[in-house]
Amino acid sequence: MVKATSTGEDEREAAVAPCCPPLTAPDLPAEDARTMATMFKALGEPIRVLLFNRVAAHPDGEVCVCDLGDLGVGQPTVSHHLKKLRDAGLVLSERRGTWVYYRVAPGVLARMGAITR
Repeated sequence: MVKATSTGEDEREAAVAPCCPPLTAPDLPAEDARTMATMFKALGEPIRVLLFNRVAAHPDGEVCVCDLGDLGVGQPTVSHHLKKLRDAGLVLSERRGTWVYYRVAPGVLARMGAITR
């Protein structure tokens, strides 16, 4: 049998602040988590991150596919990756004559930022 000793250790442990503040934000709803996972999965390819960045950063708020610049891959590959971004709900597209214009889908950037809140 071990005899308990009073060394003041319990009082010192109680006086030490916890290592981390407690979580105060509510959990992310399951549906939002699925949506976010789909978006981040689509951004799992570096070329898609580059494409999304170019669309999001364009000063006009939208960009013609012809103005996306050289990404080191052919046009069919660019179109494939833009389709993946569109399917994930990250970008919207609109055909105007022979050209397709892309813009970030409404609320996407806010949803991405809300994941850390």
